[in-house]
Amino acid sequence: MSKIDKAEAGVAAVPHAKAAAAGEGDLAVRYGPGELVGYFGYGSLVNRATLSTGLVQAHRARLKGWRRTWRPRPEMAAAPGATLPDGIAPSLLSAHRAEGFSIDGLLVIDFAVNLPGIDTREFRYHRRDITLSDLEFAEPGHGLGAEIALHVYEARIEHPAAEGPAPILRSYLDAVMQGFLREFGPDGLHRFVAETDAFHTPIHEDRAEPLYPRAVSLSPAEMELFDAVLGIRGSF
Repeated sequence: MSKIDKAEAGVAAVPHAKAAAAGEGDLAVRYGPGELVGYFGYGSLVNRATLSTGLVQAHRARLKGWRRTWRPRPEMAAAPGATLPDGIAPSLLSAHRAEGFSIDGLLVIDFAVNLPGIDTREFRYHRRDITLSDLEFAEPGHGLGAEIALHVYEARIEHPAAEGPAPILRSYLDAVMQGFLREFGPDGLHRFVAETDAFHTPIHEDRAEPLYPRAVSLSPAEMELFDAVLGIRGSF
């Protein structure tokens, strides 16, 4: 188990009876000031199967004024994570501010005490502040108020890109695409590809032996659909 995996395993979801009862409505009635936090996932965080902390609520939404892209991961000294073969430094999904654009994603409402664990998972990213006005929700009645701090993660660009090949890990892409399929259906899956820049990046085929630490299981139908949506792609 890598350092980052151990750190994530050590983040315990807060046992709270209110979490199970949290439906739609005013969360401020159920929780104290600063008890909750929200973060907008636009990649692997869209897949609820990859979440390791106490999910209170999750809301499908679009983040306005942001654009998603694949980019080489930043080189960070003593960064936790598994050593990958043949000098591979896989690309990661990021988002950046871009006027006139918007992206689908999942706004996860979690306990604030779990936020450091999410920061550890997203250590290659800066945590940026967003507001409710930046979001367009798929369903009405989300019950969120300004008292809940909201964030999105943006890849660090102050570090040079890691040396070596920078393909997309198929096991990571599978987890992301499964999340979009489950939350937004086939149309949302196509939209994910269309609204993500640099999808010409080669794919490293590791589905049989996943390198991504939060790899998911796919049904044969999911595999067929994902391959069809991506089209015939060359593997790295």
